[in-house]
Amino acid sequence: MTMVASYGSWKSPISAEMLTEKTIGLGGVQVDESGLYWVESRPEEAGRSVIVHRDLEGNVVDLLPVPLNVRSRVHEYGGGAYTIAGGMAYFTNFEDQQIYSVSVEEPPKRITDATDQRFADYVYDEKHQRLIGIREDHSGQVQEPMNEIVGISLAGEIEVLVSGSDFYSSPCLSPDGLQLAWISWEHPNMPWDETALWVANVNGDGSLGERVCIVDGESVCQPKWSPEGTLYFVSDRSEWWNIYRFVDGQVESVYATDAEFAGPQWVFGNSDYVFSKEDHIVCTYTRGGRWYLAHLYPDGQVLKDIDLPYEGFGGLQVYEGRCYFTAGTSSDYGQLVGFDVETEQVEIIRQSGELSLDESWISIPEAVAFPTEADMTAHAFYYAPKNPDFDAPEGECPPVIVMVHGGPTGSTSAMFALAKQYWTSRGFAILDVNYRGSTGYGRPYRDALKGQWGVADVEDAANGVRYLVQEGKADSERVIIRGGSAGGYTTLIALALQDVFKAGTSLYGVSDLELLAKETHKFESRYLDQVVGPYPEQRDLYVERSPMSHLDQYRKPTLFLQGLDDKVVPPNQAEEMVNVLKKNGIPVAYLAFEGEGHGFRKAETVVRATTVELYFYARVFGFDLADDIESIEIDNLESSR
Repeated sequence: MTMVASYGSWKSPISAEMLTEKTIGLGGVQVDESGLYWVESRPEEAGRSVIVHRDLEGNVVDLLPVPLNVRSRVHEYGGGAYTIAGGMAYFTNFEDQQIYSVSVEEPPKRITDATDQRFADYVYDEKHQRLIGIREDHSGQVQEPMNEIVGISLAGEIEVLVSGSDFYSSPCLSPDGLQLAWISWEHPNMPWDETALWVANVNGDGSLGERVCIVDGESVCQPKWSPEGTLYFVSDRSEWWNIYRFVDGQVESVYATDAEFAGPQWVFGNSDYVFSKEDHIVCTYTRGGRWYLAHLYPDGQVLKDIDLPYEGFGGLQVYEGRCYFTAGTSSDYGQLVGFDVETEQVEIIRQSGELSLDESWISIPEAVAFPTEADMTAHAFYYAPKNPDFDAPEGECPPVIVMVHGGPTGSTSAMFALAKQYWTSRGFAILDVNYRGSTGYGRPYRDALKGQWGVADVEDAANGVRYLVQEGKADSERVIIRGGSAGGYTTLIALALQDVFKAGTSLYGVSDLELLAKETHKFESRYLDQVVGPYPEQRDLYVERSPMSHLDQYRKPTLFLQGLDDKVVPPNQAEEMVNVLKKNGIPVAYLAFEGEGHGFRKAETVVRATTVELYFYARVFGFDLADDIESIEIDNLESSR
């Protein structure tokens, strides 16, 4: 028999410890004749990322001993931190950002000795026995580091191949090794604004011949060569990220549709399509917020969906008729999957965790759309409270947590996250918003945030709440907003300007846009030019949109969670705002974590941050806690009542 208790006070078997306990992150899939490789991010090892190898007999072994950690800091967000060739893995070690080699038979060996230089996004050049990749050179910098495409010999000698642009990514060699393609872009563009696709011949001595620009003035990403040497790429020239190819000096569409075959290039190494054969691509695409896996036949321009239960896919790789990728459903942990291209049989190779819960505990997201400003429609996923042991009192509506994804150019998906079930199983509803500016809905929707960050995203979050209240799915007096990074900024400015929100949590969020424009790293140093306006020409707009500028009207209880090693949004952003809120008598709590950067990786950090957040909401809204949680000091809470 179910018990009756107020929403938010339900007892749940999902503990904060379960969010990281015996769980791993999966990514970085690679495959060749020596077997399958992938990267596991392990919270219980302080977030260390390890290359794992499975050989042809199915034997699985870690390639990296402690303390080696595969992770690049190029662009700060990294990605593309290793590649494989002939059974050898070449990787960037996080601690020193240098390149190492390792194999099953050979222990790790350091290749480069380049002080203040970082490397990522590798391709192996067999003809010249070298790596080609991106170098971010911080040595002797005056204003910002220099990004270049370089060749790195296996003896550690470095040769600059391409320079002169602000940013580079995706170097890829043709199958015969005679041509190199790559992407470049310039300030103030981000890679989802405008990039250029280049091709050059590779000379016998390894240098590059004449460089030819194939495409520019649009967002191009993921260049790849077909098995017979045709250059393919993804472009948004149709206002959707579709696949194209370059044939006889002309760009031609492979398949035109109102869907996106790639996402924003925040990190290196994305792979959303692969060639099984010359005329057979296995690809993933998103439409209406949902992701699909499909066969794509370029010559016939045919797209055929593959019937799989997954809500998201990543890191597609193929070798001898088998495709490998990471994937996730809406009701279970993510998986590393092997997929037979012909038979469509699936092999689950690795799971990111073991779910010990019955499906009756799992809240399945519902895609919702609702009207917003500018006569547009905004999108979100709604999670209803779900706990088979409890019912709420008749007539009570649940508190709702509005989750705001980072970026802001990014998106949320319907893939399972135990962290969301932590809340829904305790009686909270969740609205996970893909506000204007999110990817997956075409370029006009993405561009709707240009010059409107802190306005459009806030309006969409607020209108999503109004939609839920109208539908009887949320309590208008218990509305929480929370987000990390850019989502933290939206959280803070929404709490300052919108009465619909009653409390919130900012995880390493931006409180001062002007300070961010002055202090952040190179990759994002001109990002705000696009989503706010040119700086310093429009400084008044930066001041107006900053949460710090609205503290005289800021009245909402707020929790700040911050990594002390954050280089993207430094701790002073949170600390300055916390100090002012304390002085102004606003309920506020602040918790900082040693050894954490932009995003929490350590298991103990994730556990503490989660329980503190629950404790904070319970104290602010006055509901009973079913959990025994270590408290945190909330300044001004009693005096505000």
